[in-house]
Amino acid sequence: MQILKRDDDLLKLRVQHEDDLWVLSQLVKGKKCVGMVSHRRDQTTGTQEGGRAKSAERKPMWIVISVEDSEFQMFSDNLRLHGVITEAPIDKGSFHTHNVGIGDELDLVADEGWNRADEKLLGESVKDGGLAKVGIIVVENDEVMLFQIASHGMRDLATFTLRGGGKREKTSGDTRDGFFIQAAKESALLLGKETPLVVCGPGMARQQFEKLLRKNGLEQEIINTATNIGGRPAANEVLAEGLASEILGETAIAKQTILIEEALKRMATDGAVAYGYDVISKSLDEGAIETLIVNSDLIRDEEAKIGDEFWSDFINRLDEKGAQLVQASIEHDAGQQLDGLGGAIALLRWKVD
Repeated sequence: MQILKRDDDLLKLRVQHEDDLWVLSQLVKGKKCVGMVSHRRDQTTGTQEGGRAKSAERKPMWIVISVEDSEFQMFSDNLRLHGVITEAPIDKGSFHTHNVGIGDELDLVADEGWNRADEKLLGESVKDGGLAKVGIIVVENDEVMLFQIASHGMRDLATFTLRGGGKREKTSGDTRDGFFIQAAKESALLLGKETPLVVCGPGMARQQFEKLLRKNGLEQEIINTATNIGGRPAANEVLAEGLASEILGETAIAKQTILIEEALKRMATDGAVAYGYDVISKSLDEGAIETLIVNSDLIRDEEAKIGDEFWSDFINRLDEKGAQLVQASIEHDAGQQLDGLGGAIALLRWKVD
């Protein structure tokens, strides 16, 4: 994300990367207006010629909307913002949709100012924007799974398998070699020659698979690391244990996963951790919170409260207590685990009874 201009509550921004669109989908929540060049049909250009209707022309114009809803799917290159037109040459008061993509410039106005969560998320986007996507390949003897990692999300990209239904049958070495050769060829096509890769798995088959990827022309950085388990949990292990920190350590998803995993470990050992709104609130009052991990959507839910306090107000009190804020996405497994715990958990300096 690039900040082109800032003036009080106005931000003029340029979208540079797909991750910026997720950030914008969060920043527009809560009494925000967005202005950008968009297209709208000018009904005054519709005419009746020779007995046939001529449709109204779509014209480019500067349109400002008060955002009421947003639609964004991780790993897409388009963010849709819906709202009522507050400023435009025509159709004020009508509904309009801005389609925001990479390279677009827009004005973002916060009618009630920017809170701490917005400022922090924006700052991280400006600082960390442009981190390349990373591919994780989990290799087992009879299955290869591909995952795509972005700063705020993880998705299944493809699965290649020799596994069938019913009783498992042993596969010959020739059969497995042929399977690996084909899976490596298709993986190379899907992942391309620029995406950094992590090849992992519980056995040594990952070593053979990396060699096959190289034979298919992949020259980018590839980290090969062992995991204790296969399948999707292996991809989460890579994130949670920092097994590929050389290329994943600076991404938001890796940071979020590591912190959430640490919180879960403390929960299992009765350590210095707070979960449940009452305990989290008490922990902040006592200055015990070191890091608060909270789902980004929860912070921006205008009706959500922690105790008698709105989440936005609670977040604004973190600084005075010296607590760090980490805003988690629900577009990956650790974020969904956090959501199952109420959307927030805190790592503490000491235990709070």
